[in-house]
Order: sequence, then structure tokens, then C-alpha cells
Amino acid sequence: MKTKTILLDSRPQGTPTEDNFKFIEQDLPSLQEGEVLLKSLYISVDPYMRGRMSAAKSYAPPYEVGQPFKGGVVAEVVESKNNTLPQGAVVVGILPWQQYIVHNGKGLNQVNPQVAPLSYHLGILGMPGLTAYFGLLRIGQPKEGETVVVSGAAGAVGTVVGQIAKLKGCRVVGIAGSDEKIAYLKNELGFDEGINYKSTANLQEAVAQACPDGVDVYFDNVGGEISDAVLLSMNKFARIAICGQIAFYNNTHPATWLRVEPLLLRSSALMKGFIVGDYAAEFGTAARELADWVKEGKLQYQETVKEGFEKLPETFLGLFKGENTGKLLVKIADRGV
Repeated sequence: MKTKTILLDSRPQGTPTEDNFKFIEQDLPSLQEGEVLLKSLYISVDPYMRGRMSAAKSYAPPYEVGQPFKGGVVAEVVESKNNTLPQGAVVVGILPWQQYIVHNGKGLNQVNPQVAPLSYHLGILGMPGLTAYFGLLRIGQPKEGETVVVSGAAGAVGTVVGQIAKLKGCRVVGIAGSDEKIAYLKNELGFDEGINYKSTANLQEAVAQACPDGVDVYFDNVGGEISDAVLLSMNKFARIAICGQIAFYNNTHPATWLRVEPLLLRSSALMKGFIVGDYAAEFGTAARELADWVKEGKLQYQETVKEGFEKLPETFLGLFKGENTGKLLVKIADRGV
């Protein structure tokens, strides 16, 4: 059996291009005892993948040139020689960008297709949802009546952060890159205010106006000038959760930004970086609470879904242009076909 595979063909200098990817077709090995044949249904594209395209040391090992790109995948077991993963089961795992995959079953989590749409397990019930949950509740620790600011607010993580903050009784301000996204945040998700950073002449003034009582919690998905503007409005004992720094991911020279130490000292603020794996022991509890909120209609969720395996590279590159609202992913195939 053959499968199409996407490799990392070269490491990008600056913003990635489609030239950094290579499509190949390869033969799959025969299934051995304990293994399963998986069919990819949905494949996630996420900002952290840009860091893994570089050889620089980070919290996740770099992709190897000439080897398959990898990320979150929802897949169906279409053939099994594994007693714990029967044919027809649906699993989630970090898997190569392939249409079909032979896998030993280790590290795969079986999901219930009846709980939510399968794609949700790459979004609100998966890594982005868990990232929002732990970053906000464990680091941000929002209290009723406080002001929470979220950058990258219309993305997969930011939309969930803002809604959880509203559930906790907070005033929520979202920063995003278009008037359409701001309208979505306010009209659909219940954010109190929104700032379009692309059309705002003075971000510092805009944040101060949107947060007249200052900022108590900042969930930082982007870094750069946006974060500088927010940090200048921090209240006493503010908490800052550093989730992503996409403003710097494609830099080819050292970035310059605000010196935060005097601001942290002045406001007795806490700034903490994190990755979702830091809270792995609590994933089960968090996933159940997120699922309950979704079922109860307390969390709304939007996806931007492209279709077709060949769309993966261009969809990934769309992350750096702000093309998506909510979770961005690619549908590869239907289940059971």
C-alpha cells in the first residue's frame, strides 16, 4: 500500500515558504503484531511547528530535514493487529503528515466519536483548549471583576481563554487583526471590548482606553509591540501567562522589545512562560470540564477547515498571515470510507 507524505525539505530562513516542504509517495510496511494501520482524518497546523522547523534548541526537538513533518492528527484505525485498538477506533496523537500511517499504538489516545465532532479533539478538547485552560486558570488565576486581556484573541487558544475568563466573571478585552474578528469576539463570544491592532495607530492608548481600570491578567499569544502596549497598563499583582511569541518566530535577527523587569518590579507582577505539557497530570480533569462547558453551551467554538492533503503546507503558512478565526486545520478524509 502506498501513501503520500510531506517532508521537511529545508529549514526556513525567516518566514517559511512552500519550498520548505516536499511531497513524496512511499510504500507502507506490512502490518506486524501490535501495530495498526491508521487513516488520517484531520491534521492540525499550529504556530509551535515553526519553532520545530529550526535547528535551534527549544522545548520540543526540531524536525529533521528529509523526514516527515509531524503534528496533531485525528485518525481512524482501518486495520489492526493491536488488541487495545480495534478496527474502526478513532485516535488522536502526534503523527507524521501522511494519508496512511503504520503505527505501534504507543502514545495514541482513543476518543469517543459521540462526545463531539472529531475535529474538536485537535482544538477545544485538545491541545489548544487545554493550553487555554491551564494558562489562564493556573497562571492567570482570574478573579471575578478583574480585567483580562488576550492577544491573538481570535485564534484557537485565544477564543477559549476569553470565554473561560467570562465564565469566571471577568471583563475581557481581545486583541486581533481585523474588524471581522473583533465583531466575532464581541458579538458571538461575549468579549467586552476588542482592539484591531492592524488599524490602531497607538496601541498603548487603545489598551488604556479599553482597560480604564488597568489590566489584571494578560494572556500573551503573540509578544512584540502588542505585548509591550498591554504590559504598560498592568495593575498591582498582575499575572502574565506567556503562551506564544509568534511576533518573533520568523525573525532572522535578534528582536528588541520592552524591558519588562522595571514594570514587573513596580507592579509586583508575575510573568510565567509555560507549555501545555507542564500540566499533563491534570489533562483528564481539564478535558472533562471543557467537554461539559461545550455540551452546556457555555463555550462556543469556531474552526477554519481546509480540505485536501495537498493543502497542508499552504494552510500552515496561513497562520502567519492571520487568515484563520478559531482553530485552523485540514480535513484529509471521512471516517469509514
